[in-house]
Amino acid sequence: MINYSILPHLNAILNGTSALFLIAGYFFIRQRIVRLHRACMLGALTASCLFLISYLIYHAQVGSVRFQGQGGVRTVYFVVLISHTVLAITVVPLAIVTLRRALQERFDRHRRIARWTLPVWFYVSVTGVIVYFMLYHFD
Repeated sequence: MINYSILPHLNAILNGTSALFLIAGYFFIRQRIVRLHRACMLGALTASCLFLISYLIYHAQVGSVRFQGQGGVRTVYFVVLISHTVLAITVVPLAIVTLRRALQERFDRHRRIARWTLPVWFYVSVTGVIVYFMLYHFD
C-alpha cells in the first residue's frame, strides 16, 4: 500500500529543486557555460516532470484538498493558486518549444522564447512551494 500523504511533501521538494536548477541554469548561460546550463535545464525539466507525475497520482487518489485559512490570507492563497495554475498550464508548451529549439540548435529562436519561459517556469515552481506551505502548514 502506498502512503499518498508523503506526495505533497515530495511535490514541494520537486518544485523547489526545479526552481534551483532554473536559477543555476540561468547563471551558467550568463557565464556562457553552455554544458552546465544544459545540465541544469534538463534537471529542471526532470524535476518538473516528476512533480507532474506525483501530483497527478496524488490527486487521482486523494482528490482536492481545501484551504483551511480564513480572512485575508484566504484571498492571498487563491490569488497565488489561480496565478500558479494558469501559468502552470502555459509553461508546458513554452518549455516544450524552448527545449525543441535548443535541441534543434536554433539558439536565436531558443533565446527569444526562453526569455518568457524562464520567468514563467520559475514563478510556477516557487508558487508551487508557496501553495504547498499555505495548504499543508498553515495554522
